[in-house]
Order: sequence, then structure tokens, then C-alpha cells
Amino acid sequence: MSKMRAAIFVEPGRIVLDEKPIPEIGPLDALVRISTTTICGTDIHILKGEYPVARGLTIGHEPVGTIEKLGSAVQGYREGQRVIAGAITPSGHSAACLCGAHSQDGAGTKHGWKAVGGWRFGNTIDGCQAEYVRVPDAMVNLAPVPDGLTDEQVLMCPDIMSTGFSAAERGKVRIGDTVAIFAQGPIGLCATAGAKLSGASTIIGVDRLPERLNMARKLGADHVVDFSKVDAIEEIMRLTDGRGVDVAIEALGTQGTFEACLRVLRPGGTLSSLGVYSSDLKIPLDAFAAGLGDHTIVTTLCPGGKERMRRLLSVVQSGRIDLQRMVTHRFKLDDIEAAYDLFSHQRDGVLKVAITP
Repeated sequence: MSKMRAAIFVEPGRIVLDEKPIPEIGPLDALVRISTTTICGTDIHILKGEYPVARGLTIGHEPVGTIEKLGSAVQGYREGQRVIAGAITPSGHSAACLCGAHSQDGAGTKHGWKAVGGWRFGNTIDGCQAEYVRVPDAMVNLAPVPDGLTDEQVLMCPDIMSTGFSAAERGKVRIGDTVAIFAQGPIGLCATAGAKLSGASTIIGVDRLPERLNMARKLGADHVVDFSKVDAIEEIMRLTDGRGVDVAIEALGTQGTFEACLRVLRPGGTLSSLGVYSSDLKIPLDAFAAGLGDHTIVTTLCPGGKERMRRLLSVVQSGRIDLQRMVTHRFKLDDIEAAYDLFSHQRDGVLKVAITP
């Protein structure tokens, strides 16, 4: 059986490059040869053991590549075609999909509800930090890359662009809104860009790293707040003349940022949460107005499927957004362990890394 190189989860603290068989595909699947992928913050949660996955699993959920082989029942695609697939790969026919919750496909079981059911790459099946990946339900999930777009231009579409934009969409950002985004890592930066595209007139980005605050301005932030120098809550209330923000987006996954989002909301405002939390959250009585503040709290798992990918590719192709500038470092797959070390320790101003087999 032919072998390929892949980044494999061994145990908490160890993701290593090793060999494993090239995936076999079923009638509805496609085998995609990876041309570019990247490392996500969620992969770091896996590395640290904060999010459990099976030992021996290939990690990664952000594929750009070329169709190598199509399942016997797949129609509408051709071998050699450049494609992306979303980090979330819905089947299209589950109860969750038919209810419109495509991201939660497969979440319901006879044992109860399990979140993130639609996230399979690098979670419940082998992912794409490898030379090849099996894309399940190919006709639901493969989106052709428009001619003229490079891998790095579309690299953010499978996950962080879709996730970040959904923070604004789920938060129902409207024309003229004031929005605060806590944490300007890759997801938060995409949320900043999504708020701008949704019509927000005042966008406030919160972080402490100068390179991230600079990038936030480039992607649409009108104000940036360095929380290492000022109290972010007080500064946001000052910037809004005490009104608070219409939508606060939490893009880090900590109690501190979640609570700060609550404290800067106007009455009736919305907290849109993107964070992956590794411990219980507490809702402070005063910040929540004892439950009487008409607040809305919404959560988001990255929307997937080919129609979502088509829309994001269309935004990139239109020139309305340029996220390839977020790629700050590039590695070969052979050096992915070094890439993990850099990304997990957030050295050298890293935002996103491009991994090429």
C-alpha cells in the first residue's frame, strides 16, 4: 500500500511527522492531493491535550489542493481540479443538516448531544496536514477554486475566514453598529474583517501585540486598544461615550475575555462567542444585569459545505478582502514540527503559517 507523510497526534505535547497509508475512498468521497494547508489554534488545543482526539490521528482541517481521485458516485467534478473543502464537512442529509445546523452534522446520538459533530477533519477522521486527505461527501463539500486565485489567497476560507465572518453574521451586525472584538489572533482578525463587510461603522479591536493591532487596522478596525496599557473595558466605554457596543465578539476562549465582552455591551446587545473554552464559564451577576439586560449570547462553529465555501471564494475573488497578508511564515511539510513549535509559542510575530507538501 502506498504511503504518505502526515502530521500525527501521538500524545499530549507531541504531534510528529510520520508515514501512514494514503487514504482509500468510498463512492461518495474524493482523494485530494494537498498543495497548501496551515495550523489552526484548535490544533494547538489538540497538541496540549485540551481537546481530546484519538492517538494516531492525522491533524489539520484547512485543505487547499487538487482532486487526485473521485469516488464512483461523485458527479460534477473532475480529477486535476483545484478545490478547497471547509473544515466542517456536513453530509447534507442528517437531522442537523435538515434543520439548517450544518456545522452540527452527526452531533446527535442515542447517548445525547455531542457538539462539533460536523467537524471531522483532524477530529474524528484523518485531517489534511499530510500529502493527501479523504474528503467525505465530496459533492456537498468540494468547492472549485476560481482561476487566477493562489493557494494563499484562499487558504483562510476553509476555517478562520468562515468562522470569523460567522461571528458577525450570528451577532447580526448591522449597518451603523459599533462592534468590539476581543483578541486579534487569526480568528479575531477575520471577525474584524467580517464586521466591516457587514456594515459596522465603528470597529474596536482589542489585543496587546503591536503586529496584531496593526493588522486589525488594515482589516477594518477604526480603533485599537492595547489592553496591556489601558483598561480595555474603560477605554471601550470611553470610545462609545458610555453607551457600550451593539455586538461584542469573543475570539480567544477565556473567562476574562468572555466577561469583558459582557461588560462592554449596551443594554440589549449581543455577545457573539467564537472561543474554544477549556474550562467552565461563569456569568457575573452585575455584567449580566441579573438576567434582565435583554442580552443575547450566541456561539458559532465554523460554517462549512460547498455553498459556504463558494460564497467566501467569491468575496476573495471580488477583491473586497485580502487575507493572504495574514500568512507570515512558510514551512514545508517536512518541517511541520518546527512550524508547530513556532505557532504554539507565538514567536516572531506569527499569525498564520502556510504548510506545503
